[in-house]
Amino acid sequence: MIKCSIIVPAYNEEENINALVSVFSQKLSPDYEVIIVDDGSSDKTYALSVEAAVKHKFLKVVKHKRNLGKTEAIITGANAASGEYLVIFDADLQYSADDIPRFVQELDNGADMCVGWKQGHYDKRLVSGIYNKLAQKIFGLKVHDINAMKGFRKELLWDMVSLRKDWHRYLVPLAADKGYRISELKVQLYPRHAGTPKYQSLFRVFIGMFDLLAVGFQIRIMRKPMFYLGLLGFFTMSLGVVAGIVALVLRIFGYGFRPLLYLVILLILAGLLIFGFGFVGEAVAHISERIERIEKEVKKSHK
Repeated sequence: MIKCSIIVPAYNEEENINALVSVFSQKLSPDYEVIIVDDGSSDKTYALSVEAAVKHKFLKVVKHKRNLGKTEAIITGANAASGEYLVIFDADLQYSADDIPRFVQELDNGADMCVGWKQGHYDKRLVSGIYNKLAQKIFGLKVHDINAMKGFRKELLWDMVSLRKDWHRYLVPLAADKGYRISELKVQLYPRHAGTPKYQSLFRVFIGMFDLLAVGFQIRIMRKPMFYLGLLGFFTMSLGVVAGIVALVLRIFGYGFRPLLYLVILLILAGLLIFGFGFVGEAVAHISERIERIEKEVKKSHK
């Protein structure tokens, strides 16, 4: 019986496939399986993976017809997985296969998710540090690194319902928001075995920052839209009332007040509009929750 499924998203990783399979063949016990997800590679990644799967029973290979991104690759791998636990492992061998049993042990001990805390020198350490500090502040997380090696129970991924493109980075805050127990282990980060990074670029750093804010908005604001938007709308209207009182006093004492009157109208209308957005947000949140419940029931019925 398979206990743990190791999902390996791979995009143009032909230089690493043989070394990757060799490491797994030496390190894994019989209750592990490896699922290589070829994410629309244009090189020999898929061919080499299929060739290796013929020789090694622990290996499964699935393929995307085009490049869909790491998030979709993880979901595809999870759909093909037989194990109770899932571990996300990079194809470039920057993490050690020796750490996988440590993650599984954490899950055996009661954690729902175990996340790695990268150790050692690596590129973009400063950017990664800022990114993780922001995540800690926005989501109130206690873990040091949200975008390293991860292991978790399979049902946790299905509880996410629908992950947008590149939202695999935010599995930790999304899981924490739903009350899952999260533990952390230090993991050594090594140089790539071969090739160049495929899922990393400076442009993706900026995308990641915007996505971070989007996830924060979804978790913080959309859980209580009327509270946050209603409070902001009330504050804006209050400023309008104060400005109106000042305008009235100026009028009484014979000073011109027309520009201030425009500000009063603007603030009160903006406050009413924001307040109205709060009601719309509540309606959207209610519909989203109903859709989420339906999707969960559908997924349960197909298990």
